[in-house]
Amino acid sequence: MPAPKVRTKWRPTLALIVFAVLLTVMMLPILIVIWFRTAEASSSGMAPTEIGALVVVLLLTLAVAYVLTRTITGPIDALIARADEIARGGKAAIRPLESHGTREIAVLSQSFLDLAGKLVDRTEYVRSFAAHVSHELKSPLTAIRGAAELLRDDDGEQQMTKAQRLHFLDNIVADAVRLDALLQRLRELAQAETPLTEGQISVADIISLLRGQFPALRISGAGDTGLSVALPQEAAGIVFTNLAENALQHGATLLELTVSASARTAVILVRDDGSGISEANCERVFQPFFSTRREQGGTGMGLGIVRAMLSSHGGTIRLLQTAGAGAEFEITLPALSARG
Repeated sequence: MPAPKVRTKWRPTLALIVFAVLLTVMMLPILIVIWFRTAEASSSGMAPTEIGALVVVLLLTLAVAYVLTRTITGPIDALIARADEIARGGKAAIRPLESHGTREIAVLSQSFLDLAGKLVDRTEYVRSFAAHVSHELKSPLTAIRGAAELLRDDDGEQQMTKAQRLHFLDNIVADAVRLDALLQRLRELAQAETPLTEGQISVADIISLLRGQFPALRISGAGDTGLSVALPQEAAGIVFTNLAENALQHGATLLELTVSASARTAVILVRDDGSGISEANCERVFQPFFSTRREQGGTGMGLGIVRAMLSSHGGTIRLLQTAGAGAEFEITLPALSARG
């Protein structure tokens, strides 16, 4: 959607308004002197004291004009120029102004730099994400196309055996399943990037939901499981389903949710007894498209979706160090209340 355009019409500049106001102020003592001299019907010239007073007023007005230009119009013009520079040059132009003038302009400048930094980071993220998605979609599509062409070109002289034909068909089905899984992850990521409507769910309901979806896992809760967190049911399903799927895919048989809370924050520890995460991969588990199960159809998007979904609802997730087998994640969310 293109940005709305400001209606084009003549508008005075801030500098013009400032100088007009100052000139008006400066004219007041001149008008007062003229008034009194006219009232006195004096034809004599202006007294030296009157001339001196007007010179002082003129100098003071120019001094005030300089201060206003230095502290207001100058920094605003510089901020406008910096905005144009950032629009053309990206991150290299995101740097503080040489002079901010007033506290309010300094705060405005910092807010502008923060916003510009986020927009540039977002642009780089979208560019990188698009490249990864293109790569992930290309591999199964290429495999499907190759298998389909081999089946199409099967002729009477060198006919495929039934086993060969089934092998290619199985490859097509497997790649189609992988594409479907990738598209499902992309839909979940879109939901995570666009926060759902506000809602809440108790940890006990999350545990009940997981038990229904993952009968192969023994899912238990500890602590204040009656606590409600600021997470809609659909978002909670996406977050904890991804964690449970990861645990199951890494050989876990047990998933435990331990709940603790402070006045405003709930902490949920999600621990499984699977094969765990190697130390070399601990720093990479939240990277988009990083997967240790790519051969088994893993998309590498699950934990990235979990983090994005939690972030959009004021939460965080981090991987904790574990002494034994398994993996443990710490989730923080705004707490609401315990059920009565």
